[in-house]
Amino acid sequence: MIRCAGGAAMLLLACGLATARFGSALQQPAVTTRDGSLVTLNRYVREPTPDIVLVGSSVAWRLKEEYFSLPRIRNLALAGGSPVTSLEIIARQKSLPKIVLIETNVLTRLPDDALIEKFSGGADNDARFLRPVRTAVAAYETWNHTPPNPAEARAARDRLLGEPPSTFDNKVYLDRAVQQMNDEDPTVAARVNVARIKALIDEIERRGSRALLLENPFAAEIEESRMVRMSKAIVHTAFPDGGRWLPIHPPIGELRWADGVHLDERSALIVVRAIEGALAARGATPPRS
Repeated sequence: MIRCAGGAAMLLLACGLATARFGSALQQPAVTTRDGSLVTLNRYVREPTPDIVLVGSSVAWRLKEEYFSLPRIRNLALAGGSPVTSLEIIARQKSLPKIVLIETNVLTRLPDDALIEKFSGGADNDARFLRPVRTAVAAYETWNHTPPNPAEARAARDRLLGEPPSTFDNKVYLDRAVQQMNDEDPTVAARVNVARIKALIDEIERRGSRALLLENPFAAEIEESRMVRMSKAIVHTAFPDGGRWLPIHPPIGELRWADGVHLDERSALIVVRAIEGALAARGATPPRS
């Protein structure tokens, strides 16, 4: 037992030294969707404030950071969540990004108050229990999953764009999604979310940030669903000024939605290119570092 205790003490000491050397920015591997959200938000509050942040639901979550050619951009969209959650967390930080893009496609989910509270106290808000062990595991995972360098990422994007559009038949999934969206009344949740988005936009713009609303393209059948039509009516009534919106015009014929709602990888990359083009056209692209 003494040898076992001594070995454990030595291991914890080594892990503690690793924590002191590398800090607490190393992230644990995500196992669930909520794990991914925690990693994404934890990374945001610990790292230097980026120039551009995207918030939204799973629709915007598909627009991966590695698809963007712009530097210093973070995607805080939450799969299964509300754009208000990340927007509220951003607004509670000491430093704000220059531009916040707010995806408004899905406004039927209410903000996650637990996540907002967890990440509203800055980088030192998380628990310290067993941090040395967690840091060691995170270091191992980081070493085994090194992100591609810029040249590799650019080559991967070019290969993806060079592929033809998917021929996958998504009719079963599309019909199911349309039925669900026709059955759903978004009125109450959408009005709550829109009111909070409006207040948060006022707050962050008063502090020097700039907010732009964004709608990702859906398949035509989804665009005509009850939920989408009613949500659009509510958000556009609240934000009638065209200057508040970032209109994007990707080639619709090139886009595919494997599950009927969410863009596949190639389509998400095409939409990202359209977003970057729209930002450049509006003069809203921060200077490159």
